[in-house]
Amino acid sequence: MKLYCLSGHPTLPCNVLKFKSTTIMLDCGLDTTSVLNFLPLPLVHSPRLSKLPGWVSKDGTLNLEKELKECTGRVFVDSQPEFCLPERELLDLSTIDVILISNYHCMMALPYITEHTGFTGTVYATEPTLQIGRLLMEELVNFMERVPKAQSCLAVQISPLSSGYSLGSSNWIIQSHHEKVSYVSGSSLLTTHPQPMDQSSLKNSDVLILTGLTQMPTANPDGMLGEFCSNLAMTIRAGGNVLVPCYSSGVIYDLLECLYQFIESANLGTTPFYFISPVANSSLEFSQIFAEWLCHNKQSKVYLPEPPFPHAELIQTNKLKHYPSIHGDFSSEFRQPCVVFTGHPSLRFGDVVHFMELWGKSSLNTIIFTEPDFSYLDALAPYQPLAMKCVYCPIDTRLNFHQVSKLLKEVQPLHVVCPEQYTQPPLTQSHRSDLMLELQPPPMPYRRCSVLNLPFRRRYERVYILPELANSLVPSEIKPGISLATVSAVLHSKDNKHTLQSVPKPPPMPPSKKRKRHGITEVKVEETADGHILHLQAEDTLIQLEEDGTHIVCDNNEPLRTTLRDLVLRFLQKL
Repeated sequence: MKLYCLSGHPTLPCNVLKFKSTTIMLDCGLDTTSVLNFLPLPLVHSPRLSKLPGWVSKDGTLNLEKELKECTGRVFVDSQPEFCLPERELLDLSTIDVILISNYHCMMALPYITEHTGFTGTVYATEPTLQIGRLLMEELVNFMERVPKAQSCLAVQISPLSSGYSLGSSNWIIQSHHEKVSYVSGSSLLTTHPQPMDQSSLKNSDVLILTGLTQMPTANPDGMLGEFCSNLAMTIRAGGNVLVPCYSSGVIYDLLECLYQFIESANLGTTPFYFISPVANSSLEFSQIFAEWLCHNKQSKVYLPEPPFPHAELIQTNKLKHYPSIHGDFSSEFRQPCVVFTGHPSLRFGDVVHFMELWGKSSLNTIIFTEPDFSYLDALAPYQPLAMKCVYCPIDTRLNFHQVSKLLKEVQPLHVVCPEQYTQPPLTQSHRSDLMLELQPPPMPYRRCSVLNLPFRRRYERVYILPELANSLVPSEIKPGISLATVSAVLHSKDNKHTLQSVPKPPPMPPSKKRKRHGITEVKVEETADGHILHLQAEDTLIQLEEDGTHIVCDNNEPLRTTLRDLVLRFLQKL
């Protein structure tokens, strides 16, 4: 068994597992953090960005004024952003049989695999993951196309388990009759809107592949929600606007639910909330229809019937309005002060770029970061100097190191495999040994482009026996309850299913003519003082075998004498 690591981002994984002649890709994450090295893509012409000076090396030997721009002491690429794809040279991706997707954030690189590598296998994901992942892909493509810029089956059984992280997110069990591999990615034990994590099914795993832990191990999600609401209320009361850069699915559902309970107590009932995304309407609708992937409290509301999420009521009362973009109806209905949820969290493309240019010069306004995927300082760098207030409230409900250590003690896998980032403290907090995995035996670390030989030996294989062959067996009891029987059979293997079949009877020999017998049949051997004499009576021939020579006496039959000479020489050479 081997594990190939195609991604260097532990929360956007892409691994390939070779198990029982089956090649399985575990997630297909797209690392978008590379976009922080690019300038934002404004929806309308930005004089500030267009006037940024080009970059020239200090010695003047390298001039890249058209490609690179300087902004507040940093250098950015002036082109359409590019993403970091999974490695495609480490192995032949056309040989992949199955792709397992754990959540909709971990499938954004899927088109690069399914469309450009000769992939002919099957992709498995839960229905919510599939639908919401498609929305996120459509949104990302829409963001990029709106602002074009000049450029330079199986041998194993697989089962999804609820991971508790997001709508439709899942962990995967990959098992044969005698071996079991668990893939745990993007999981949560907190009580939020998704169905709770299934922990018991992870027990008795030979290998557990662990990835997608929280990026904010020291931040409490409940505390971050409290800070989010209080900062939002303070800004609105002061007459400012609040900008929340976010994904179109996931944490935004919890933010809207928190605000639903907070609006009246904070006297924000008249404040408009806007959700702007090309897929805003679809995202809000999908969240209401996948009841089987929601927590018990929200599932029960479906049968009342009531909408599982309270944002349905916010929409009905016009407290929350959603639009595909800032153009069209939004421009005529927009009023301030307000709260705007929009993307992209990197601040490099999407409608958020327009609001950064619009509101960034006023200290009354606030931008609140809730997504943990990007450094907020790097995200803000192209907009400096910035007058608007910045609040960092990263809400990451995925497992932290304490939770995952407790989980592993309960499920007790024989071996744990994880990104090497989890086996050492963060560089900025090297003294925090609690921010790493300390297990016995130690976990096996991997990094981008690494290939691991997993400590996993297949010892048994299930073999089926055909009924007619089973009927012919005669078992003998060797001790009470145990019987043995010998079997002669042919092992037939196909698609990793092994079957014992009866030995086929040999075909009857076709009738043949009676063959004449050839060779020497009557031989008399005499022992002498110097050796032996072989008397071929029918041929009237003598062969004298002595220590210093061999003589063949054969009258008037030269062909026979030559044949006998050759035979004797051949035997002597073998001695």
